[in-house]
Amino acid sequence: MRAPENSSPLSPDSTPEPVVAAFFDVDNTIVRGASLFAVARKMHQRKLFRFREVLFFAIKQLRFLLSGEHMADIQIIRDRALKLVAGTSVSQMEQLGDEIYDEFIHPKLWQNTVAIARGHLRVGREVWLVTATPMEVAGVIARRLELTGALGTHVASHNGQYTGELIGSILHGEQKARAVRQLAAEKNIRLVDSWAYSDSFNDVPLLEAVGHPVAINPDARLRAYAKAQGWQIYDFRTGQQAAKLSLKLAGVIGAVWAAQRSLSRLRNMWRG
Repeated sequence: MRAPENSSPLSPDSTPEPVVAAFFDVDNTIVRGASLFAVARKMHQRKLFRFREVLFFAIKQLRFLLSGEHMADIQIIRDRALKLVAGTSVSQMEQLGDEIYDEFIHPKLWQNTVAIARGHLRVGREVWLVTATPMEVAGVIARRLELTGALGTHVASHNGQYTGELIGSILHGEQKARAVRQLAAEKNIRLVDSWAYSDSFNDVPLLEAVGHPVAINPDARLRAYAKAQGWQIYDFRTGQQAAKLSLKLAGVIGAVWAAQRSLSRLRNMWRG
């Protein structure tokens, strides 16, 4: 996905002004958990996936939330997902994009990360998602958050249906860094002055491609590496979990209070 560009014609000898950008991973950086699980749930709703397939992605999602991203899981998930979408209509998936965002992505946004992204936009920087998530989903997230655009994984199609093969490689690890460097060359992005954000140690190549790397909700390996490198670290999980715990506790207290009142009324009735 590329945002439309409004620029005046350049003379043959002129060069575009350098651009500064911020690059964001998606899973567990902007969205809590794995976005591919959201796709699986929606496709199950539309009877395109069986329940056991959703269960498979749910188990991988749980592992991801508990211990971070694992390369072995990424390869397994990639192969399983490609096999499942083979024969699916591209137009159907594009239509599902906004539903996936509304039902599963939006409620799981890390609002603090979204605020950082919007802060970059406010001061005139471009903001790009860089993710292994399929472009059909990554593009919708970028559009709905009003970001500059997205770099995602491209799945091949023929005659309007997915073939179950990739165009190029899954956008992960070193591939993210290569994609960002290519984009920078095309758009004259000055990487030394740019930012990158991720939760995963696997994204160190992306983080090291810019002058301002930031770890967000980092896994254990990235946290240790970021500390050693003196990088900025943000962890929004503690506050969100505390807020959820407070809501649950408030609900429990409310239920206890209601039960106590009911008991008191019953006692009064018996006494009367």
